[in-house]
Amino acid sequence: MKLSDFDYELPNELIAQTPIKQRDQSRLMVLDKKSGDIKHEYFHDILNDLNKGDVLVLNNTKVIPARLIGEKEDTKAVIELLLLKDLGNDTWECLSRPAKRLKSGTIIIFGNKLKAKVIEKYTEGLVHVKLIYEGILMEILDELGSMPLPPYIHEKLAEKDRYQTVYASVLGSAAAPTAGLHFTKELLEELKNKGIEILFVTLHVGLGTFRPVEEENILEHHMHSEYYEMSDYVASRLNKAKKEGRKIYAVGTTSTRTLETIMHKYHEFRECRGNTDIFIYPGFMFLAIDGLITNFHLPKSTLLMLVSALSTRENILNAYREAVKNKYRFFSFGDAMFIK
Repeated sequence: MKLSDFDYELPNELIAQTPIKQRDQSRLMVLDKKSGDIKHEYFHDILNDLNKGDVLVLNNTKVIPARLIGEKEDTKAVIELLLLKDLGNDTWECLSRPAKRLKSGTIIIFGNKLKAKVIEKYTEGLVHVKLIYEGILMEILDELGSMPLPPYIHEKLAEKDRYQTVYASVLGSAAAPTAGLHFTKELLEELKNKGIEILFVTLHVGLGTFRPVEEENILEHHMHSEYYEMSDYVASRLNKAKKEGRKIYAVGTTSTRTLETIMHKYHEFRECRGNTDIFIYPGFMFLAIDGLITNFHLPKSTLLMLVSALSTRENILNAYREAVKNKYRFFSFGDAMFIK
C-alpha cells in the first residue's frame, strides 16, 4: 500500500475553522461499511441509528493547555514547546520548534513560574525536558499555556471548552478526541434513556495520532506510543456485551485504538494500562469494535487508513468525495461520520 492511495482533493474552505454553535447540530454521514451505502443526517439523529443494548465507548481524556511559548535563557531566542506525554518525575516528551536551536542542557524560560531543561534531543523535533517550577503544574499551565489547536486552524478559539468534550475528565492529552465534540450532556442522557450503554476509556492523544506519514510505503511509518487505560468495570461490561452479541461502537479513532490494542493483546477486555503504538490500516482484523463514530480526517493520515481498514479504501474515499460534494465541514471542528 502506498501513501498516495490515501490522498483526496479537499477545498480549503471546507476545513472547519470554528466549532458549530450547537454541538449536536453538526452533520452526520452514515456509511454502511459493507455496501458503501450513504445516508445524510444530523448528529442528534444518532439516536435513531443506535439500538437498545448497543454500547458506545468514549475517550474521557482532557486536553491540557500544552502549547508553551518561551525563550532560551542564554540567547532569548523564541522557542515553542508542545507537551505530548508525561514521562513521570516532571519529565515530558515534547515537540519543539525550532528544534535546531536546542541541545541537551538548554534552559527555556516561560514567564517567571516555569522553566524547562532539555535532557535529550531526538529526531523530528522531539525532545525530553525536565520542568522546573514551584506549586501545581496544571495551574501554571492554565496561566501560561494555550490550547494546542491543530495547525490547519487559523481562527482564535473564543471558548476554550469547545476544544474539550463535555465528558472530559482525565487530564493529560495534547489534542482533543474530536469525534466526541459532537455530544451534548442532553444527548448522552437521551441515549442512556433509550438503553444505549455509555462506557469510558482513556487514551491521552500524543504524537502517534497526528504525526504525518512521510514514507510512500506506509508499512515503513513508525507510530509513536500513547498512554491508555481501562478500568475493571468497563472491561467486565464490554466482555458481557461481547458474550451477548451486542454491538460495540467506538467514539473516535483513539477509543478504537485503545479497544483493539487490549483485545489483540489479551483476547478479552481487562483492566489494564500501558502505551500503545498500534497502527491500523487495511487488512487489519478488528476484534473489539463493530463500528465507529468519527470525524473526516486529513489526506494521507494514519486516521484515514484506520477508517479505510474498517470499511474499504474505495468506500471511504467515495464517502469523502460525497462529503466534499455536499460541502461537509472537515477535520477537528467539522462534521461526523458513523461507519456501521
